[in-house]
Amino acid sequence: MSRKLALFIALTLGATGSLAQTVISNYKPGVTSEGAVYYLPKTAIRITLQIEKTIYTPGEFCKYSEKYLRIKDVASTPSTKYRLISVQQEPFAVADTSKCYAVKYDAKTSACNVRLSDKGILLAINQDIKQQAQQKITNAPKVKPASKSPKSYLSEEILSAGSTSKMAELTAQEIYEIRESRSMLAKGQADFMPKDGEQLRLMLQELGTQDEALTSLFTGVTTSDTTTHTITYLVNKPVKRDVLFRFSSDFGLVDSDDLSGTPYYIYIEDLKTVAEPAPVDPKKAVKPQQSGVYVNIPGKMRSTIFDAKAQIVANEFPAPQFGNVELLSGALFNKRYTSKLLLNPLTGAVEKLEAEQPR
Repeated sequence: MSRKLALFIALTLGATGSLAQTVISNYKPGVTSEGAVYYLPKTAIRITLQIEKTIYTPGEFCKYSEKYLRIKDVASTPSTKYRLISVQQEPFAVADTSKCYAVKYDAKTSACNVRLSDKGILLAINQDIKQQAQQKITNAPKVKPASKSPKSYLSEEILSAGSTSKMAELTAQEIYEIRESRSMLAKGQADFMPKDGEQLRLMLQELGTQDEALTSLFTGVTTSDTTTHTITYLVNKPVKRDVLFRFSSDFGLVDSDDLSGTPYYIYIEDLKTVAEPAPVDPKKAVKPQQSGVYVNIPGKMRSTIFDAKAQIVANEFPAPQFGNVELLSGALFNKRYTSKLLLNPLTGAVEKLEAEQPR
């Protein structure tokens, strides 16, 4: 924290008591030996989408698939399709800049070890903590073994054929011969049977690979891949129908204003688990400077993601922005006590408070 900010704290928080406290704004959080500026947290939502992308590439002999292999309705044009597999949501803490407080400790205070998160959120006082970065476990991409090109299985006779139609005819004959050889091996009727079961397995596997590769020249190749997308939604107030994202089976995840995609909405409901504070008498609105530490009394919210047809997912999360703020007495942090305060990093509520009198 800068000297200017430290001087600001010293001038504005010179009240008597163990721990002087006030509400401020437009100042960055930080800690010095004289005081600290901190935020309390509010809840944001991280939405994780799993999207499957499927690509179809037509085979070179696709228009001959029915004539030579009796396979109907084979597409002759390439295509790419997307499918939304899953939608998950989880809460995480962000700094609530509307809840920014400054605290100054004097010679009588024991509150000299204020711990803040990287975002400036108050985590603890006189309590050592270990900040562990939340690392999302991501699945390592599967390395697919390189497959041979189907054309590598074509014989010299097929490659030297004078037309695509003739190549397709000869390839179909090759496929039928492979299938017959595989059938004879499986029945134990081949002219040259393998000596053991492992050799038989390898031979059947190789014939199956050749069959699949050559058949793909007629039926085409379909490949699928799954990707993960993350959306951050900041919750400031209840909402009933806010467009969260749009999804298209042809283009995947698109901008929220792109009408080519189907809209998916989010509904944020304040569950009103915390009573609203009593109205303040305007004549008594100005209070003398109080000492202590502000903490959250979090409420709860329900977050529901849905489309025009059905609900996709719904979860309840703690929500400090739908709760109250309370002041812990500064008397807890004077020399008569050895006080330790630990706050919940998500909600800013008291998780542990120990106030012991030194012997």
